[in-house]
Amino acid sequence: MASNRESYVNYNKKKRKRKKILTFILVPLLVIVASGIGYGAFLYTKAKSVADDSYQPIDRDSSLRSSAVDPDIDDISILFIGVDDSEKRSSSSGTTRSRSDALMLATLNEKEKSVKLLSIPRDSYVYIPERGYSDKITHAHYFGGVSSTIDTVENLLDVPVDYYVKMNFDAFMDVVNALDGIEVDVPVTFTEQNSKDQKGSNAIHLEEGLQTLNGEQALALARTRKIDNDIERGKRQQLIMKAVMNKAVSAQAITKYSKLMEAVGDNMTTDLSFSNIQSLLAYATAENGLQVESLTLQGSDGNVDGKYIYQLDQTALEETKAILQEHLGISDELSDTNSTDTDTTTDTTGTGTTDTSSESTTDSSTGTTDSTGTTTTDSTYSESTGTTN
Repeated sequence: MASNRESYVNYNKKKRKRKKILTFILVPLLVIVASGIGYGAFLYTKAKSVADDSYQPIDRDSSLRSSAVDPDIDDISILFIGVDDSEKRSSSSGTTRSRSDALMLATLNEKEKSVKLLSIPRDSYVYIPERGYSDKITHAHYFGGVSSTIDTVENLLDVPVDYYVKMNFDAFMDVVNALDGIEVDVPVTFTEQNSKDQKGSNAIHLEEGLQTLNGEQALALARTRKIDNDIERGKRQQLIMKAVMNKAVSAQAITKYSKLMEAVGDNMTTDLSFSNIQSLLAYATAENGLQVESLTLQGSDGNVDGKYIYQLDQTALEETKAILQEHLGISDELSDTNSTDTDTTTDTTGTGTTDTSSESTTDSSTGTTDSTGTTTTDSTYSESTGTTN
C-alpha cells in the first residue's frame, strides 16, 4: 500500500502537447477563502459575489450517498477538474466542447482536519458510464461535461463525489498576473512553448536565477519537462506553488485581492456555495496546520488500436479505493452494499470488453448512446495516430 502514497508516478507520455499542472487548480479556491475572511466588509462582499457567480449546481444524486452532506460536520469529497477552453483547442476540434486536462479528487476528513489528494492521469483507461465503453478518462468531460466526469470517477473509485470545482487553466496565469508576478529562484536555464503552444519567437525563455515571473513565465517553468524528468518537474511545481501562496498571503497582496477574485470568477464554476467554501477554512486553520497527503494511481503505459493509454494497476487501484473509503468513513457502509450486489460488478479499469473504436469515433453532437453502447462518428472530434491528446 505504501507504493500508492508516492508523490509522483512515472507517467511520461511521448508527444504529449498538453502539460497541465494539477495542483494549480487549487489556488483560486483558496484565494476566495483567504480573501473573503478577515479583510473587511468590502472584500467579504466581493468574495461572496465571486462565489455566487461561480455557483453552478448540477442535477444529480450520487448512488453512493444515502443523504446530502454538510461540510461543517461531515467528511466530504471534492473533484477538481482542470480544462483547457482555449481558442486553439476549440477551433482545432471544430467544437467548443473540451476534454479535462487535469483531475484531482480530494477527500476531507472533518474530525482529523486532513485531506487526501488523488491525482488521476488524464489518459487513464477506464469505463465511462456515459458512453457504455472504456476510453481515456479525459474524454468523459468531452462527451458529457461535469456530470459524466463525476459519474466516471465514482465508478472508478467506488467513492461518492460530493462537490466539484471546474477550472479553466488560464486561471493560474491570471492569479500570478493579478499578484504582479511571483519571485522564484529559477533552477535552470530553458526555453518552453507558451500557453498557446507557440514556439520560436513566441516561446518563453528563462535564465537561471532569482527573478520575478509573470503568469506566462511561471506556467512555462511549471510545465516544462524536456529539461529533465517528472520528478524534477514536480519539484518546480512545488516551488511555484509556494511562491504563489507566499505572495497571496503577504501584506502587500491585500490590495490585490479584488483583482485576484476577479481572475478566479472568470475561470471557475462549482457547486460549492459560499458558505460551503467558508467551511473549508477550518482545514487551513487547524491547530496542526493543513494536513495533505498526495496519492497517485499506479499503472503503466499501454496501447489500444495504436493510441496511447495509461493502464491502471488493478491491485494498486483497490488499495487506493480502500484508503479513500476509510478516509471518508464509508468503508463499512460500502462493504455492506457490495456484499449484496456482487453480481453487477463493473470492470473500472477498462480491461474487460471494450469498444475498440472509442479512440477514433465519437457520438453525434447530442452525446447520446444507444442501448447497445454503439456510437456514431462525429466529424467534430478525432485523434490522429501521430498526436496523443
